[in-house]
Amino acid sequence: MSYHALKFSKLQKGHTFHKPDHLSHNSVKLVDPAISVMTDLKEVQAITATESLKIDDALKVMIEKGVRMLFVVDLRNDIIGLITTNDISGEKPVQLSSQTGVLRSEIQVKDIMIPVDKIDIVEIKDVSSARVGDIVETLKSVNRRHVIVVDNQGTNNAKTIRGIFSMTKIEKQLGLVPAIA
Repeated sequence: MSYHALKFSKLQKGHTFHKPDHLSHNSVKLVDPAISVMTDLKEVQAITATESLKIDDALKVMIEKGVRMLFVVDLRNDIIGLITTNDISGEKPVQLSSQTGVLRSEIQVKDIMIPVDKIDIVEIKDVSSARVGDIVETLKSVNRRHVIVVDNQGTNNAKTIRGIFSMTKIEKQLGLVPAIA
């Protein structure tokens, strides 16, 4: 097989960019399948932080990656917790600083993260028959902005994180203004 170079031409003044058509590709209704609003970790890389990362650096990672939650992992890349923008920007750092005298700039992710044994999960088998409205109600019922979805596809059928539901993402896809919580 032989290859050939493509023909070049010059970019002209006035050319612009394609713009994503969010409404046609991402728009959903409450009755749509829940899976349509799940961030699927088989398709998208999970964003992580180490427990020793300073919380302000974790917030920078979130802003840079366009997410509001990070999985906290150990050296083996096992999940040991999660941290959200609400954890970092809320009362947790203020209370910790007040109680311990540690400066905010020195607070690490491990100091305010949600430990793995406190993270609620839902099963992919339940999600497969759910609707977007069911996920909205689930998040509202526990006053959370995220819910983690697991399947049993790990080694020896161990639970593995399959996806994430984000209320902010769902609100955007429903055409609503995301809440600041």
